[in-house]
Amino acid sequence: MSASFSDLYSKLSKSVFQDQARQQLDQGSDALTRADTYAELGKPDFVLAFLLLAEVSDEVKRTIFARSYERRAEISEARAAEFDRRFHRSFPLIKLEAQRDRAIARQVYQGQRLDTPPSTR
Repeated sequence: MSASFSDLYSKLSKSVFQDQARQQLDQGSDALTRADTYAELGKPDFVLAFLLLAEVSDEVKRTIFARSYERRAEISEARAAEFDRRFHRSFPLIKLEAQRDRAIARQVYQGQRLDTPPSTR
């Protein structure tokens, strides 16, 4: 039997994001809705905090969590392209972080434990 979403990823969640999630839920927010919103913004730390509090299937949680990394990669790539145009040079570290985020998304989709804690940006 594979490990649950919580078993795989709860250790990656930081207390500052957990506190913010609990506070928003106490104010009436819906955990799944907030996770979706933060996924679209490319904010996996917030997404994880809300998903750990949400009562939905692990498959749904993995999909939203992975999507947050994909979205962050898209945002990073767009920023790198903008910087390339603006400053007339490449920004390989930003592109490298986007590649890393895409790799993390693939791992999450497959229900794998993350090798190293993802960076917070």
